Order: sequence, then C-alpha cells, then structure tokens
Amino acid sequence: MAGFTACGPNKLRNTVIEGKKIPVTADYAATQEIENFVKPYREHIDKDLDNVLAYCPETLDKSKSINGWQTTIGNLMADVTFEKANKTLMAREKRNVDICLLNHGGIRSIIAKGNVTARTAFEIMPFENALLVIALKGEQIVEIANYLAKEKKPHPLAGMEVRLSKDGIVTGITVGGKPVEAGKIYNVATSDYLANGGDSMNFFKKGVATYDLDYKLRNLFIDYFKEVDTLPVIKTERIIQDK
Repeated sequence: MAGFTACGPNKLRNTVIEGKKIPVTADYAATQEIENFVKPYREHIDKDLDNVLAYCPETLDKSKSINGWQTTIGNLMADVTFEKANKTLMAREKRNVDICLLNHGGIRSIIAKGNVTARTAFEIMPFENALLVIALKGEQIVEIANYLAKEKKPHPLAGMEVRLSKDGIVTGITVGGKPVEAGKIYNVATSDYLANGGDSMNFFKKGVATYDLDYKLRNLFIDYFKEVDTLPVIKTERIIQDK
C-alpha cells in the first residue's frame, strides 16, 4: 500500500510504502485452466529428473563425519569435481588441477541409498554455482590449511592432505603427496561463490590466474552419475588429526 501527497501542479510524491506477506496456502484454490496448461511441461520435466542414472549403496550424509573432518558425500563431491575439472582444464589449457576445495554448507541434501537420478543432483546442489579453477601460490595453500583447521568443518577436499596436532595446529601439508612449496603455483578447483570470497575463503582473491570452465557443478554431477553404475563410498582421510 502506498500513500501520496500533493507536490506541485498535477504531481504526486510518495510518502509511505507498506506491504505484508501473503502466504500461499490451501485457501487459494488452483486454477484448473492453468493446471491443465502446465501439466504436460511438469510431466516432461519430472520424467527427465526422475530417470535413474546410477545406484548408491548406502546413504551419503554430510551430518555423519568419518573422523570429524570428512564425510562420504563431501569426499565424493570433491573427488568428482577434481576429476572433471582436471579433465576440462587439461583439454583447454594443458594444465592439471592440483586441489579441489568446496564448502560443507553448499551440500544441501543427502544422497539416499538406492537409485540416483538427475533430481538427486538438483537436491544436493540447487544453486547455479559454476566451476572455476584459481591458480594460487604455495603461501595461499598454507592459508587454506589454516582456514580448515580454524573452521573445524568437514569441507569437501581432494588432492591435498593436512595434518594437525592434538590441539588443532597445522603440522604438515602435502599436495599430490608432496610437501607444499612456497611460491609454487597450484591450481585449485572450486565454485564461483567461494572464488569470490564466499564463506570467508578470502585466499581465493589472491589468485594469480582464474580459469572459468563454463561448467555448472550440478551438471558436472549429473554427467558423473551417467558415467558410473554404482557410486563409491569414499572414506579416505584428507585432514588427519593426532589423537
């Protein structure tokens, strides 16, 4: 609702704007004519989304950690993203991907035991996040390790291993099985959201090069589901803390 007051000859000026939420409930009956129009499109989309692509042998859930630092769904998403990003970057730039880092909060659903469909990909990744590769120096890889230790969240990680002391201090970092080198360039696959500093991952803003692979993360997972028969349950540790 808006209020108006006179402001010169034949002119009105807005003085107040008011609004309220109108929830969509069963009180509002569907318009059958619209329902009939939408029905064939909805059925077509549902058929595509519910087409079985693969099988998951057990439920992959981000709330169930392996060691407090990894989850099976996070490991899968990181490994698949690493694999797809590496293949694409090599084809386009003749460069390898060294690390993949995604965010725990970006996983929006489980992958339930049973049939895996395109709808599964939309559920775990409902956002329009795109795949980027950021070239970082070894110093920023150390920043990543310290960030992970401080966050204490099972962010999906691949290609990199971080060792922590009992009190959570970083004691070792390897990439591809080799110690991180200061000044060396490492290509890190991630989402555009994180590349822009999302989740306070500001180390990505220090990148010396950015490669936009023109690949939605959701589409990446759908492509992977089409390629495999059964999803692997990956329990390898990427962040290891002394006990």
